[in-house]
Amino acid sequence: MTQDEMKRKAAEAAMEYVIEDEIIGVGTGSTVNHFIDCLAEVKGKIKGAVSSSEASTKLMEERGIQVFDLNSVDYIPVYVDGADESNHGLSLIKGGGGALTREKIIAGASKKFVCIADESKLVDVMGKFPLPVEVIPMARSYIARKLVALGGRPVWREDFITDNGNVILDVHDMDIMEPIKMEDEINSWAGVVTCGLFARKGADVLILGTPDGAKTVMPK
Repeated sequence: MTQDEMKRKAAEAAMEYVIEDEIIGVGTGSTVNHFIDCLAEVKGKIKGAVSSSEASTKLMEERGIQVFDLNSVDYIPVYVDGADESNHGLSLIKGGGGALTREKIIAGASKKFVCIADESKLVDVMGKFPLPVEVIPMARSYIARKLVALGGRPVWREDFITDNGNVILDVHDMDIMEPIKMEDEINSWAGVVTCGLFARKGADVLILGTPDGAKTVMPK
């Protein structure tokens, strides 16, 4: 089974968390694209969706799914999104696609966060995947120096601007042993919009696509 097929299995399994006549939070990325395809098949049974990126909004609108602005929605029962890495406590690294801030906002506004990924994303220690940090442009060099002091190797994601008009530093060479502590520290720096650690509010459920089908993992 290919990696793409495993992503599809995870996306299909997430459909059991979709609640009829409600608005569903939808994330960003290749695995989520499969979920959007699945969601389109039942679009008549849901009110619509809230989207974490312009790319996902465009995809859903093309498939006839109504997309709502988060400010007009007062209840999101479930948010479905992918991850670049997850540890066994279901803390995540997200932001490989650059939508980390909007993803974190919608995850925070949702009752349940269902993460979907292929089995390669589950790791013992996070950090092999570079940690994205969204930064106000004028603070880029200042924040890069602070990330170096923290032990990382920040690389500016050149020629990329987030949907919010900001830049991203991808932080390499870190073993993230205390994700909540690191998330809180980086997010406390003036100039940081948010970092891609989803630890203080991680996933409630992780669905992994495997060669044997979808596997559900609960936080340890």
